[in-house]
Amino acid sequence: MTKLFFIPLLTVLFLFPAQVPTTNVDAFWDEMSRTVAEGEFDEYAALYHEDAVLVNGISGESYPISSALDGWKQGFLDTKAGKMKAGVEFRFSKRMHSETTAHDTGIFNYYSQMEEQEPQLIYVHFQGLLVKKDGEWKLVMEHQESMATEEEWEKLK
Repeated sequence: MTKLFFIPLLTVLFLFPAQVPTTNVDAFWDEMSRTVAEGEFDEYAALYHEDAVLVNGISGESYPISSALDGWKQGFLDTKAGKMKAGVEFRFSKRMHSETTAHDTGIFNYYSQMEEQEPQLIYVHFQGLLVKKDGEWKLVMEHQESMATEEEWEKLK
């Protein structure tokens, strides 16, 4: 009878391989935060796959990331020039990773503050789909699902 117990257990172990540690994907999100805070537009844009898509659930649109980057570029230039402070932080509710693919779900907190103005904070539910290309993680799809609350953000600590 004990032999029958081990057969299903071994089957489960082979069907569901061990989780790959998230540390290498974590470095991607850390780099995204760094480039926003330092206003490094070209480095930020390079984090996206050349065919990346932004799915904007807030506006109900989907478009190439290049269009989104065009709209975000001035904020990076203002940050780099010291006219604005900006930052983004990520917290995750679900993460699925392999050696070459990753899908992260969570909330990001983006803030910006122009000189002598109050900071603007937003919290957004998001999903990110990444692939490892030439040894580097690239964001293929960013889905900004909906606005989140600070309370939802705090629950993901």
